[in-house]
Amino acid sequence: MSVLVHTVTPEEKGRSVRELLTARFAVSSSLRKVLAQREGAILLNGKAVFLSTRAAAGDVLTVDVSDAEGTSSVMPVDFPLTVLWEDEHLLAVDKPAGITVHGAALTEEAVTVAGAAAHYLGSTAVHVVNRLDRGTSGVMLIAKSSYLHARCMELLHTDSFCREYRAVCEGVPSPPQGLIDAPIGRDETSLLRRCVRADGQRAVTEYEVLSVRQGRALVCLLPRTGRTHQLRVHMASIGHPLAGDWLYGTENKALIARPALHSYRLRFTHPLTGQVVEVTAPLPEDMLRLMEEM
Repeated sequence: MSVLVHTVTPEEKGRSVRELLTARFAVSSSLRKVLAQREGAILLNGKAVFLSTRAAAGDVLTVDVSDAEGTSSVMPVDFPLTVLWEDEHLLAVDKPAGITVHGAALTEEAVTVAGAAAHYLGSTAVHVVNRLDRGTSGVMLIAKSSYLHARCMELLHTDSFCREYRAVCEGVPSPPQGLIDAPIGRDETSLLRRCVRADGQRAVTEYEVLSVRQGRALVCLLPRTGRTHQLRVHMASIGHPLAGDWLYGTENKALIARPALHSYRLRFTHPLTGQVVEVTAPLPEDMLRLMEEM
């Protein structure tokens, strides 16, 4: 259940509930209409009120922005989930590699991260903020309502939402630190592949080599945009595909059974509290083994 609470300040005295919803919680006009029609969703001092009601200093405005029942198609599934951080509105989990985020047309898997989160939360209100590919592990943020999801998505590709990845690539990038600014679009020869192409969408990735051994490098990757397969495409485009990347490099299951890519850290400004939250997921066993072999 996602509930927003605000105590009206002296400066806000006389403002309408409608105005407070917009000013304090950035509630959209469409959501405001939905909430106004939902019994008990908007309360002032514990009592239902009209949007036009004027508030007094010290009044307590309570808004239930939880998703309405029956609006989600997520199927809960009993699967162990590693929770890294959680509050009333958001959940950060450590996604294992090899599991999809949602069910997709190309798979018939019963287990998904969304399904496991729905089972853990006891609610199908699961909204993924930073989606990860099936083969990618690490920190993934989930909003517990469509309202919080929309607020987080406003921050996603800004300085208020920093995504940091760890990856192992073939070869050693030179220079050891740089910026890849190369547009990405669909590869017309494949249903899955993306490629760098002049008419693609702008894509920007910062990289830094952290360590080198036996012809491979552990790199830190900071995506500044969010294109499909961006990190994998960008690293391949500079001649350093990720180890184990069967789509953009060379498959080597004896080395690692997936692209060596891990969502290592999320640092974001909480859209409700304004506090900076930092969540880190340790490197998984397969990447630790790969680094030891390096």
